[in-house]
Amino acid sequence: MAGSQSRVKNRILRYYRGFSFVGLAVAALLFAASVTPSLLPRHYVTQGLLSGFALAVGYGLGVVMVWCYQFFELPSPSRGVEYFSKRITTVLVAATFLVCLRNMTFWQNSIRKLMEMPDLETAYPFRAALIAIVFGAVLIAAARTLIACGMFLFRRINRYVPPRVAVATSGLLVGFITLFLVNGVVARGLLALADSVSLRADELIEEGMEMPTDPLACGSEESLVQWDSIGRQGKKFLTDGPTSQSIAELWGAIKTSQPPEQQPIRVYVGMRSRDSEQERAELALQELKRVGAFDRSVLIVATPTGTGWLDPSAVDTLEYLHAGDTAIVATQYSYLPSWITILVDPQRSIRSARHLFREVYDHWTTLPKDSRPRLYLFGLSLGALGSEQSADIYTILEDPIQGAVWSGPPFPSSQWANMTESRQAGSPAWLPKFQDGRLLRFTGRLNSLDVDRPWGKIRNVYLQHASDPMVFFRSDLWRRQPEWLTDRRGPDVSPYLVWYPIVTALQIAFDLPMATTVPLGYGHNYSPQGYLNAWIAVTDPDAWDSADNQQLIDTVMKRFAESDD
Repeated sequence: MAGSQSRVKNRILRYYRGFSFVGLAVAALLFAASVTPSLLPRHYVTQGLLSGFALAVGYGLGVVMVWCYQFFELPSPSRGVEYFSKRITTVLVAATFLVCLRNMTFWQNSIRKLMEMPDLETAYPFRAALIAIVFGAVLIAAARTLIACGMFLFRRINRYVPPRVAVATSGLLVGFITLFLVNGVVARGLLALADSVSLRADELIEEGMEMPTDPLACGSEESLVQWDSIGRQGKKFLTDGPTSQSIAELWGAIKTSQPPEQQPIRVYVGMRSRDSEQERAELALQELKRVGAFDRSVLIVATPTGTGWLDPSAVDTLEYLHAGDTAIVATQYSYLPSWITILVDPQRSIRSARHLFREVYDHWTTLPKDSRPRLYLFGLSLGALGSEQSADIYTILEDPIQGAVWSGPPFPSSQWANMTESRQAGSPAWLPKFQDGRLLRFTGRLNSLDVDRPWGKIRNVYLQHASDPMVFFRSDLWRRQPEWLTDRRGPDVSPYLVWYPIVTALQIAFDLPMATTVPLGYGHNYSPQGYLNAWIAVTDPDAWDSADNQQLIDTVMKRFAESDD
C-alpha cells in the first residue's frame, strides 16, 4: 500500500516538474491580458472559459519558445542568472496577474457604462480565475497527453527507422488521429447536437401563434405555402407584424390626412416548404403574385439570419413608415444561429438570396416601370452577407433596383470589406465614408447619413455598431492591430480596450456568441431608431416628416414590450 502511494506521489511530482517555467509565465501573462475589456461585457463564467483558453494557448506558446531556443542551440544562462531571473519573473508576472484581476470589475463596467447597463458590484474575478485555471489545466493536460502519445510512438518507430523519420511519422500519426477525433468526431457531434436542438426549436409553435384566417395572408388555408411547413421564426414574422388598424392609429395621431388603410403583405417560405433553394424561391414568387405584392409601392426582398429570423426593429419600422403599402418576402435557408452557420457554410445565405432575388427581379422587370413597386434589399447579420451578393451588378445595370439596407454585415462579407478599405482618408473603419456617398453610406448608433447630400439612382446603407463583434472580428486579429482601434474608436467601445497579439482575437471570438445579449443599439442588437434613419434615407417616403420619428419609435417599442409580456 505504501509502495503504491509512493509511486503515485512520484508520478504526480514528475508530472508537476514536467511543466515549463517559461510556459507558465507566458500563460499567466495571457490570462492577465484576457481579463481586459473587449467589445462586449462578459459574465464571469464566459470570462473564465476565455481566460482558460488563453492560459492554455499561452503555455503552448511558452513551450514552443523554449523549444526554438534549444533547437538553435543558443547558450543556456548560468545557474545564478537562471535562479534570479526566475524569481524576478515570478514576482513581475504574479503582480501583473493580481493587478489585472483587481481591475476586472472596473474594466467590465467601462463597457457597461457605455451601453447604458447598470454597473456590477463585482465581476467575480476569483471565480473567473478558478474556472480559468481548471479549464486551462484540462486543455494543457490534453495537449501533454498528445505529446506523450507522440513520444511513445517515436520510441517504438525509432527502433526500425532513423530518428528524424520517426519524429515525422509519429507527429503525423498523432496529428491525423487528433484531427480525426476533434474534427470528425467531436466537432461533428457538437454540430449534430446544435442542428438537432435548432431543428426542434424551429418546429416549436409558441402560444398565440395561430394560422392566419385572412385568405390573402401567407400560410392561410388558401395560401400556396403550407402553414405547417413554415418554421417558428417564419410564423412569428407572419403573425407578429403591425396590423392595418395599428398603422392607422399611428398615422391618425401624427397626421391630419391619412393614407388608405392597408394591411402590410408578408410572404415567408420555410425550409420544409420545398426541398431546394430554387423551389422555395419559385414558391415565394407565386405567393407574391397571389397576394398582390406587386401592386404595392414598396417591395423588399429580405434575407433572414441563420435561424430564419427577421428583425422586427427593421420590418415593423418600414411598414409603419410607409403606412402598410409594403410587401416583404423571405425564404429560410437554415435554422442554426448565424455565428454557427458562418463557421459551417456561410454560402447558404448567398445561394438562397440569389435564387430568391433572381425570381423576384426577373418578374419585376417585366412589369411597367411607372406602376411596379420600388424594389429594395434587406439583410441582417448572415442575411446581410447573402443579400449584398444576391443582386449581380451586371444583371441590374440596365434596370436597377432602388437600394438596400444591410445591418450588422458579418466579417466574411467581402463586399463590405472592400468598401471599408476603399473609404475616404480620415474616416474611421467603424464609420467609413465611401466615395461621394451617392451610392453607399454607412451609419451607426447615431444618424450619420447626411440627408442633405444628394443621392444617386440607387441608395445603399450599411448599419453597423462599433461594438459589434460579428462585424469587426478578423481572421488576422491575432497578429495585426485592427484599424477600428488604430483610428479614433467608436463611441460604444471601451477606452481601455487594448490590442494584444493572440489575446484580442480570442476575446472577440468569445464575444461572437454573446453579440445579441446587450441592449438595443449596441453590439449585434440593432434598434428601431437606427433602422428608421436608414429606411428614411433609402426609401425617401413622401408623406413622412422626420419630426414624427419619435412617435413611430415609441409605437414599435410598445409593440416589443407587449410581445415580451
